[in-house]
Amino acid sequence: MIRKSPRTSARSVSKRAAPAKKTKAAAAPASAPRSADAWNLRLYVAGQTPKSLTAFANLKRMCEEHLAGRYIIEVIDLLKDPQLAAGDQILAIPTLVRKVPAPMRKIIGDLSNQEKFLVGFDLKIQSRS
Repeated sequence: MIRKSPRTSARSVSKRAAPAKKTKAAAAPASAPRSADAWNLRLYVAGQTPKSLTAFANLKRMCEEHLAGRYIIEVIDLLKDPQLAAGDQILAIPTLVRKVPAPMRKIIGDLSNQEKFLVGFDLKIQSRS
């Protein structure tokens, strides 16, 4: 599930996504993960650059493959809301932040290295030598 941050005007970087309609309260779809079970992931980007689009596509693919419906992605566009970078101490973009489950983890880059993503977010145990 991909959702806009309620406190920002961040947009999804997907080229195919239609602009979201603004509503005061929207009911979550029946297939939406419960917040207690879901991974809360924030992808910080700066506009729709090729690297940002690649990071989003890679993140969505890996979440579908390894978290199957148990994730929520927030895309934070720092061109629109640069002050939000301070909250998660963002120094480079794109940066992916795992807020939940604890502990918080970060990965910088376009997420093209699936092994780094899996090990960094504790989805795969590092092989012991």
